[in-house]
Amino acid sequence: QVELAESGGGEVQIGDSVTLSCEVSGRTVNAYAVAWFRSAPGKEREFVAGVSWSGGSSSLADSVKGRSTVSRHNAGKTVILQLNSLIPEDTARYYCAAFQANREYVSANRWEYHYWGRGTQVSVYA
Repeated sequence: QVELAESGGGEVQIGDSVTLSCEVSGRTVNAYAVAWFRSAPGKEREFVAGVSWSGGSSSLADSVKGRSTVSRHNAGKTVILQLNSLIPEDTARYYCAAFQANREYVSANRWEYHYWGRGTQVSVYA
């Protein structure tokens, strides 16, 4: 079992960058793949980015590919999502999620993730 805590959200202008951090705590954090999802009013929760249990594999959604990175640090306890060139469509609550993986694998399917943080809000304005 793990616990997840997000930080780093806020109000940012179009074109700016934001760095979101997810702190993962528990006995075997390196057994878990970790991903970022986001929820906006009236929209389904969607996958943004994910990283495997080892940090060796990662995936980005098409909506953020080319202007974002995801990485894992601190012996697997910290997962960073860097979002650049922000647009209004990036406005959402961003959640960190984890599932126990037995192989090098990143999933974009939110139903595979059993552990969730409370989220952090990112609001992009003109």
